[in-house]
Amino acid sequence: MMKQTEQHLLELIVNSVAKEKGDFTGTSELVCKLLLKHFNATCVSVISLRNKALEQKVVACLSPVVAISDAIKQLRHDNFASESYFEEIRRYRHIASSISATDKRLSCFSDYYKQTGIESNLDVAIRINGHIEGLLCIEFDHQVELSIPNIEFACQFADQLALTLATRYAYDNNERLTLFHSATEQAKHVLMLINLKTQIIEYVNPAHEKMTGLAREIVQDNELITLDFFRGKRELANELSEKLIAGETIQGEAELERVDNTKYWVQYQANRFVTEQGNYYALVSCINVSEQRRHKDELENLAWNCTLTGLHNRLHFTQQLDRASNGILFLIDLMGFKRFNDTSGHEQGDALLTEVARRLKHFALSNNAIDVARVGSDEFAVLLPDLESTEILEEVVFKLYQKLAVPSVIGREKVDPKAAIAVVDVAAVATQFSPLSCADIALQYAKKKAMLNFQIFNDDLLATFKNNADIERDLMSAIRGRQFELYYQPLMDLKNHKYIGAEALIRWHHPKKGILYPGAFIEIAEQSGMINAIGDWVLEAACKQLNLWQRKDVDIVMHVNVAARQFFSGNLFEQVWNLVTRYRIKPQSLILEITETELMGDIRHATRLCQELADLGVGLAIDDFGTGYSSMRYLKQFPITKLKIDRSFISDLTTSHESREIVSAIIAMAKALNISLTAEGVETKEQEIFLEDSSCHHAQGYLYSPAIRENEFSKFIFEQNTAVH
Repeated sequence: MMKQTEQHLLELIVNSVAKEKGDFTGTSELVCKLLLKHFNATCVSVISLRNKALEQKVVACLSPVVAISDAIKQLRHDNFASESYFEEIRRYRHIASSISATDKRLSCFSDYYKQTGIESNLDVAIRINGHIEGLLCIEFDHQVELSIPNIEFACQFADQLALTLATRYAYDNNERLTLFHSATEQAKHVLMLINLKTQIIEYVNPAHEKMTGLAREIVQDNELITLDFFRGKRELANELSEKLIAGETIQGEAELERVDNTKYWVQYQANRFVTEQGNYYALVSCINVSEQRRHKDELENLAWNCTLTGLHNRLHFTQQLDRASNGILFLIDLMGFKRFNDTSGHEQGDALLTEVARRLKHFALSNNAIDVARVGSDEFAVLLPDLESTEILEEVVFKLYQKLAVPSVIGREKVDPKAAIAVVDVAAVATQFSPLSCADIALQYAKKKAMLNFQIFNDDLLATFKNNADIERDLMSAIRGRQFELYYQPLMDLKNHKYIGAEALIRWHHPKKGILYPGAFIEIAEQSGMINAIGDWVLEAACKQLNLWQRKDVDIVMHVNVAARQFFSGNLFEQVWNLVTRYRIKPQSLILEITETELMGDIRHATRLCQELADLGVGLAIDDFGTGYSSMRYLKQFPITKLKIDRSFISDLTTSHESREIVSAIIAMAKALNISLTAEGVETKEQEIFLEDSSCHHAQGYLYSPAIRENEFSKFIFEQNTAVH
């Protein structure tokens, strides 16, 4: 039960004039004043984010502490771009902490808390329809353990702030509607305002008469079925009205007939809005697209089929998708097809594509598909009507995945097709992004899964998409502005317990987000083509540092990661040769790491390049070993220096019998092939003992040290190796 005092405070906000008028600033000031006194807080502030963390504005802030100056307050507000902070707020709505300065969730504000002496805080999201519109922040200069009732009380104030914002937005919308009405008379495309409850057309602009031949008096203030679109189709009018009332957007193209029997094509869209009185209206816009349609039909008739598979091609499918206001999009990619095509021949590759197309035709037919097409060399797409529920959708996706995974005999060879599937609800994204672009994003996630390679596009992926676009833009500036730095993680020799090497790991000093690890930007760099420029910098910086260590008689090897695009670029050997020569790198002291899956991408080229690098005295390590699809036959033909056991097998080494068996098998195989081994991600003494007893050669991980800066690394290596003696 809420205490009487708290109920009174809440009623002061609920009944305030500022809240009634939608005055967000006035309501925020009152909230800050009441909560500052109620919680005996050091500072209470309300921040408006305007849907973007980088556009934050301090709406109100109260603090009796003079030391917390406006400049210092701004220090916190400038750090609202932290994605990890917002991820926490989105998931739990609030963050309550009694250790603000050292709380990892609040690491982006640590400088602010240290300068202000803030020890505890409560941050609550101000949300409207799930979107974070602002934050209510309560801060203390002493340790406070807030109870759940106290947190809930603060959340109720945040709710009242959200209601104030919603009221203000409603007033703004009404103003925009007035402006819209004044402008529509001059619009060249048709605009209509329809009362969805009565189905009366309450407004139509003059452009309608020019397009249809119907006088304005005949249409305006008459029923919806007066329109060409609904003539004699009252059931359709009822159906679309109900959909609009439910919040759906209606859009598409239609061929209509004028009063003089001539035909024309229109492109239309209808969106619902609700007035202050609670009346449901639809704003409908129509454009005459007859000329564009005729031109489009001519192009489509020239060629819209794939001659190999008999399916529609990408042009036909994208046109279908553009016209769809809803439906379920499937994007299918054949993983490993390029390798199969190269090794088995193009004839066999074409046969596999034809077989997959046959299965997709059957799937499309049994699910009443709108269209099915081959949209790339080894990519296919299917557009289904909307499904009744998420459960049915997941069942359909799983059935398709199983259908495509059935082995097939191509020529005389048994082939196991391995498909990755992305699924997108068209209606959920069509007004913001291209459904195919969203499917491409989901497809990348599907390919990374160890099993069941399918992924349904969701809000998390959408947020990732937006974040990746920001990262890609900032990477261009980072490459020009030298914002990168190499950190080094020590490699331990498990036999004599000395540090014998370092893995160079890139860090990005982002001007707003702080230090970013490779996982936050390397994949984006690969997709955008910037990975080569970054990889070139990493390789030279590592060789330069190795040269400095060798001149100081520091006897260690340097491991450098090489991306697939960089490895297969065609100029890696020349670049390495120049660096090894310029910096006088000792033989076998530079080791290039490439993942197992990437190495298998083009075996012929990889074999030749690896041999050339080996002749140059450069070692090769296969990174993340055990997660790809290499075989002993391929390992034997590569001049491999080292295998690095993937951390996923090491993490549960002491609890998983399967992981112990896999690691033991990898160690035995490496021993048979006379290849050195490094275990990644070693974090416990028990893991180290198992690896040492199993004759694993080297290890790296947090048990020894995380990746550290060069000056720290040199000191660390000297002290640790001296201690061993």
